[in-house]
Amino acid sequence: MDIKLYNTLNRTKEVFRPIRPGHAGLYTCGPTVYDYAHIGNLRTYVFEDALRRVLEYNGLAVSHVMNITDVGHLESDADDGEDKMEKGARRTGKTAWQIAAEYTAAFQDDLKSLNILAPTVWCKATDHIKEQVETIRLIERNGYIYRTSDGIYFDTAKLPSYGALAGRANIEGIQAGSRVEMGEKRTATDFALWKFSPKGGQRQMEWDSPWGKGFPGWHIECSAMSAKYLGTLFDIHCGGEDHIAVHHTNEIAQTEAAYGTRLANYWLHGFFLQLGEEKMAKSSGEFLQLRLLVDKGYDPLAYRYFCLGGHYRTQLKFSWESLTAAQKALENLRAEVGRLVLAAGGGEEPEGPAAAAWREKFKAAVNDDLNMPQALAVLWDLLKDDAATAGDRLSLVREFDAVLGLRLIDLPSGNEIPPALAALLERRKQARAGKQWAESDRLRDEMAAHGYIVEDGPGGQRLRKKRFGE
Repeated sequence: MDIKLYNTLNRTKEVFRPIRPGHAGLYTCGPTVYDYAHIGNLRTYVFEDALRRVLEYNGLAVSHVMNITDVGHLESDADDGEDKMEKGARRTGKTAWQIAAEYTAAFQDDLKSLNILAPTVWCKATDHIKEQVETIRLIERNGYIYRTSDGIYFDTAKLPSYGALAGRANIEGIQAGSRVEMGEKRTATDFALWKFSPKGGQRQMEWDSPWGKGFPGWHIECSAMSAKYLGTLFDIHCGGEDHIAVHHTNEIAQTEAAYGTRLANYWLHGFFLQLGEEKMAKSSGEFLQLRLLVDKGYDPLAYRYFCLGGHYRTQLKFSWESLTAAQKALENLRAEVGRLVLAAGGGEEPEGPAAAAWREKFKAAVNDDLNMPQALAVLWDLLKDDAATAGDRLSLVREFDAVLGLRLIDLPSGNEIPPALAALLERRKQARAGKQWAESDRLRDEMAAHGYIVEDGPGGQRLRKKRFGE
């Protein structure tokens, strides 16, 4: 069954054809680590994780590269303002190197909490200055740069194909509607490849280069690092929708000027998470971190479930009510799976005739441009299908969850239950065997006071943590 993906470059849904059969090269733009990631940022990484899992579900080996931007991202996409890392250092009273390490670790912890697979390669901009300088030299050799008093710039007017990703009308609108101070830039869309350190001052992060001491522009890191780890033309490049008009457009321009390729064959972009009528953004000073959701009692995977409930190419509105609904849905789903575990009894059975049909429905959903809302619906319908054996349903849940990433089979086992609770559960088992119903109820209530619910079924008793609001 073909995988179909919406390619922003051609503005159409296309069958995915990898450059190398059986393999997919995937580059996903990582964070600028000057602050914590907010849940709007994290929605993009959930979508990209779903993409990777779908590729692997279809038997492809995925080489996944993600960058960490720890230098060069200025406050404005138009190369104005202060480096976000230097500004973050001043805000926190730490060095730029310290906050880069701190916020990188926090971001990676968020990914783990959301069960997002770690990339094959993490690559930091500051670890690849040599590669960025070499890429700029190729661009210079091919005649696409000019020098100003504050840096080395890419001359977009010399590249007729510039703006294909964003659309020519969009690029002309950026040029006509520019409100930024042009300075010595020739065209509004021209962008910095290398910025010089200020005269008479010293930055925390700066390096020598053939053009003078300074630091790389924001865009060049992705062209240089993706070429190093995936080649000068690879399969899929992802990011948020805000990257289309500037960052990804400039990445393509750099790579075309340096290597003569368009960088990637497929460009996928996740849409914004909205808080009210506005997108969630750090610039407002008010944004929600994943740890706040956890502090309020939400399972991080409830947020993952919430994200999977909306297609990645549609804007998703966040509210506490919608997150609560996602939490309850996830808990109900886990309860259904828990009952299935008891019913299946763990025995191995030959796959029945119903399994293939359910697998085809699920694969049709996820292969249709990552239709995760439909994939969740297929999963719910599967759990209600009495025509499929409990063993088949449990096996398919495990298979589907490898794509959904909700840890549905990671149910509490005897080893995960605190020893004191395990002892109470065993005493209750003995009480019920001796028909000591009052003692059985008392032990059940004691475990409930510790935040655990006892469920009785044909396969025996099972202990689970209380659900949200229970």
